Amino acid sequence: MLLAAQSVSAADWVVSANDGKYQRVQGRDTYPDNAKPDTLTVLDASVLPPTVNQTVEVENGIQGPPQAAAISTDGKLALVAAPTRYDSATQQLQMDTFLQVVDLSAKPATVSRIELGSHPQAVAFDRSGHWAVVTCVDGGVRPLRVEGNKVTLLDRIGIAGKRLAGAAFTHDGQHLLVSLRDESGVAVLNLVDGHWADSGDRVSTGVAPYTIDVSSDGHWAVVSNVGLAGLANYKGRLLGDADSVTLIDVSKTPFRAVQQLTVPSVPEGVAISPDGKWIVAQSIDGSNLLPDNPGVKAHGTLTLFALRDGHAVKVNQVADGNSSQGVVFSADGKHVIVQFNVEHQLGLYSIENGKLVDSNKRIEVSGGPSSLRSAPR
Repeated sequence: MLLAAQSVSAADWVVSANDGKYQRVQGRDTYPDNAKPDTLTVLDASVLPPTVNQTVEVENGIQGPPQAAAISTDGKLALVAAPTRYDSATQQLQMDTFLQVVDLSAKPATVSRIELGSHPQAVAFDRSGHWAVVTCVDGGVRPLRVEGNKVTLLDRIGIAGKRLAGAAFTHDGQHLLVSLRDESGVAVLNLVDGHWADSGDRVSTGVAPYTIDVSSDGHWAVVSNVGLAGLANYKGRLLGDADSVTLIDVSKTPFRAVQQLTVPSVPEGVAISPDGKWIVAQSIDGSNLLPDNPGVKAHGTLTLFALRDGHAVKVNQVADGNSSQGVVFSADGKHVIVQFNVEHQLGLYSIENGKLVDSNKRIEVSGGPSSLRSAPR
């Protein structure tokens, strides 16, 4: 008797948080009546196009770095930050101060809240599944202990006097990188005797560091720097100037920035392939500006870099959506998912013959996608 072996591939979990109440119209913020609820879309990117596993109602907003959602390696738990509500009576956006814990193993999924005392920005899981973290606008990092579907808030670690943004654990789980959005630079936290502590080390970046991603080969981290547009209460008109992405060597301590890469304006998201071979930066590139602004453009731009001999080399650029947000690689490093905010879609791209190309395939989501992360790899 011949027995046919059936190969079963593991899921490649990705989550997209979607702001249902907000709509950008020709560069202006609007909050339409009878808006849809904010949602979390859970995707399996092990197949192409990725399949939608489930959609859960949460509270989320576009204001802040597009790393306000995360999913555990086993796909059973998600965290959602950046909770916002729009008060139509006062026409004011309310910034809430809780973290949402989504138990995806429950049928249907359940959502609970952890009060933080400050508006949360980015969330991240480590590869072991034992740790998570949330950054806040009060300059504090909140480490989280994860045990199954239970998430426990630990101490507050104050590392800045102003807003924090993106966060990412290194591949070995011994360090945490956090963007100092208003003060610039990246703070390095270390795991010491089972506790997280600020090492005091800082890594140079561009202006207003935002999102952070790390490679699974333990060598590289990348940081998007959104420039003057990312600073609090910045006065003056911005015209779509070039901004930057920072390449950091995390293969040995102390970590060091080794290259500053020029990209189009406001790189909301940046991702490095798990194998450390490719970097993709998603830049709004003037697509968020008013119609009379000389820098306005119809769509954003994806820039692909190849990592060769310890430095990054620009390969090509392709168009993406209007005011696009987060970007992630698939686990095999061959495909890229991008959030098209205005269009309420996820755009799918591939690396073919050494260049980034648009597959012209799209996934519809409920609301404007605002945060995007894959499970730790």
